[in-house]
Amino acid sequence: MSLPNLDKQLAEIVQQEEQLQFSRFTNEMALEIGMLLYAEAKKSGSAVTIDISRNGQCLFHYEMEGTSKDNAEWIRRKNNVVNRFYRSSYYVGTRLRSQGTTMEEKYAISTVEFAAHGGAFPLRMKGAGVIGTITVSGLPQKEDHDLVVRVLRDYLQAH
Repeated sequence: MSLPNLDKQLAEIVQQEEQLQFSRFTNEMALEIGMLLYAEAKKSGSAVTIDISRNGQCLFHYEMEGTSKDNAEWIRRKNNVVNRFYRSSYYVGTRLRSQGTTMEEKYAISTVEFAAHGGAFPLRMKGAGVIGTITVSGLPQKEDHDLVVRVLRDYLQAH
């Protein structure tokens, strides 16, 4: 992908992160969003692992048939990216690609612990910042990211 396309993609991701914020976030909301992610993945015939955590506490975790322990490991590593940079894992990976570098080169952090691949989205509270993560693993990275964004957008518009 060319640099102008990556810059456009980065701007789009920033806009998503700014728009998709919560004024409050409860355990019940995590359950609702988790089930919406599940239903959306199932509807498209996809197999994903879904994880929603707030301040280090897992509020929702489900591994659909067809996923493996590797998906949970990807979630852990993607969540580490969000928790370190307070940006979506897709943003961080796209930004690194636009700069022609890697996490190991730029930040001296291991890909064993961090995965700058799409799917982990910051759970952002208005006035408080990032308080957790909403993450999907099992699809190509852009599709993981887009699934989370689509479900969050629909959920926030309905509430």
